[in-house]
Amino acid sequence: MFLKLEKINTALNQLKVDAKPLWGKMSPQHMVEHLILTFRICNGTKEIEILTEDRLLPIQKRFLMSSRPLPKLFINPLIGENLLPLEFESINTAKETLIFELNKYEEYFRLNPESKPAHPVFGYLNKSEWDVFHKKHFEHHFSQFGITI
Repeated sequence: MFLKLEKINTALNQLKVDAKPLWGKMSPQHMVEHLILTFRICNGTKEIEILTEDRLLPIQKRFLMSSRPLPKLFINPLIGENLLPLEFESINTAKETLIFELNKYEEYFRLNPESKPAHPVFGYLNKSEWDVFHKKHFEHHFSQFGITI
């Protein structure tokens, strides 16, 4: 797993519904639901297209596999500048769903070890590449709320 479940749960417990972001415009619940979406993309639930030009994919993948963090204020081309509507009635339900989707991700790759689901920016990723992405993605978004993971 990309991060220990204990660390993820600790970070989720520190995330309060009324926390203000240090940067960006996501609320805590928007952030958790955004993480849910990324797991649905790579756990066999939701297919997406790759939005990066083919010629740029090797550059994007080198960045992903480097030690550099994801940039602040990056505009996700799959979502755009606006926030998606909230899916869940509460942040607690979103947090529970995130753990469910994370477990589904681990199960998906246990059953489909050769799978390479598409990421909109980085292209087709195998399990170890998705793990790197998720670790960076969690660190990026939790840091929005001053939480180290």
